[in-house]
Amino acid sequence: MPFNIWGHTLPEMEEWVMSKGFPKFRAKQLQDYLYRRYVYDFSEMKQLPAAMRDMLQQETILSKPEIMSTLSSNDGDTTKILLKLSDGSLIETVCMHHVYGNSICISTQVGCAMGCVFCASTRKGLERNLTASEMLAQVYAFKEKLDAPIHSIVLMGSGEPLTNYEEVLRFIRLAGDRGLLNISLRNITLSTCGIVPQIYRLADEHLPITLAISLHAPNDTIRNRILPVSRNFKIEDVVKASRYYFKTTGRRVTFEYILIKDVNASPENAEELCRLTGKMNCHFNLIPINGTEHIKLYPPDMDEIRKFVSILEKHGKSVTVRRQMGDEIQAACGQLKRRFLTDNREP
Repeated sequence: MPFNIWGHTLPEMEEWVMSKGFPKFRAKQLQDYLYRRYVYDFSEMKQLPAAMRDMLQQETILSKPEIMSTLSSNDGDTTKILLKLSDGSLIETVCMHHVYGNSICISTQVGCAMGCVFCASTRKGLERNLTASEMLAQVYAFKEKLDAPIHSIVLMGSGEPLTNYEEVLRFIRLAGDRGLLNISLRNITLSTCGIVPQIYRLADEHLPITLAISLHAPNDTIRNRILPVSRNFKIEDVVKASRYYFKTTGRRVTFEYILIKDVNASPENAEELCRLTGKMNCHFNLIPINGTEHIKLYPPDMDEIRKFVSILEKHGKSVTVRRQMGDEIQAACGQLKRRFLTDNREP
């Protein structure tokens, strides 16, 4: 079976190159072609000896997703790419252009099994996990297309990262590899619905990434209604695991909270949320729900949002309200699907 040379650390490539009888330094040259110059035709890798180029042609493949189409928001702050994987599966990934740099939101699965009522990604269920190299390719799709540096990566696209644990962990290590993206792990955020056993496991990896928990409610009654997977994990246990993550890694946990009018956005909900988290060192990222055609849930008005924020701040909580980006191209939180058209309608 041909060896796929895409998605390997420099030490891994050095070991493989030497196993083929070539000097160790050729691995760095090969990595440079792939990840710096975006040269994917082995015959064009002129710094490599002819014998090595021939070997690459005969014994390897370079399997990475194909860019099918691209959409950009009217303000130019958001770009979404549709990628076709080697098996024909389709995924979306998003680049958010901030003043401090480009942030890539990647998918970790084709589809999603979590069933969150506000999320379009889960409508057709889970098709399969993505490999670490397929996750890496999502970032490089933007690096190559935009020729722009990547400041940060968020694992917040389609899928639940902690149910694809091993490949996600490998991707994080690939992203931090000096021969590849060389991203500081502190600039990587992993978002999870709250898979409690895996939160403990991730904490014990001692990686300095940011953990974002999709909390979305102050109690189990509301959470079970909008986040079906939460029936497997009590909200108190999710918060307890979050405390362990902070204690073990020293990294403050972010609680993501979708604000839905008449569901979880009342002053009483805010007070209950403060009681649930107590004096925990955490951050609340409030997200007014985005419009998706398959639901009839709506965001609170600005006065309601401001009141919710003021209650959290009164209790000493760190709070931000997420800026909506890419809504008109279905690239905002909860809107990623598996395909799109240039006129923004789903086939």
